[in-house]
Amino acid sequence: MLATCFWIRRIKEFTTDGKLLRQFQLPKDIMSPQHAVQLSSGQYAVCHGGSRETLQRVCLIDSDGHVIKSYGGSRGSGTQQMDMPTPLAVDGNDVLVADFNNRRVLSLSPSLTYAGEVLSSEQVKWRPRRMFLDADRGRLYVVENEVKEVGKFAGGRVVVVNSC
Repeated sequence: MLATCFWIRRIKEFTTDGKLLRQFQLPKDIMSPQHAVQLSSGQYAVCHGGSRETLQRVCLIDSDGHVIKSYGGSRGSGTQQMDMPTPLAVDGNDVLVADFNNRRVLSLSPSLTYAGEVLSSEQVKWRPRRMFLDADRGRLYVVENEVKEVGKFAGGRVVVVNSC
């Protein structure tokens, strides 16, 4: 199990009973890490960039905490940009990332190249906030919330995507 430590920019790995296995510091250019997942390669995908940061990326990190590659950059809505990437999920080898302010869910290859949109802004009514991948059933559950103002949610729903 992984824990992403926002303020101190650290990843901690725990056993299922809560014992700390290892931890590593993230590089200084990874600001406001939101979520991390471990890939089958043993590397980690970390999304970072909050409402104040200009960099909005998903980074591929080795087991020592070094950035191997990144996807994204400056805030935007193009195919190579994001605006507040929040949760991640791993579908086989692909990395799924919710792009909060652009109201979409992206699919990236294991090397973090753009593979397409799992959900487009036309399919997402509000802003994707959480994701859960049920690999056994082949379903991705995306929780989206209606934002009235910063930090205040007015409503929500769960979108289910089959065969992701």
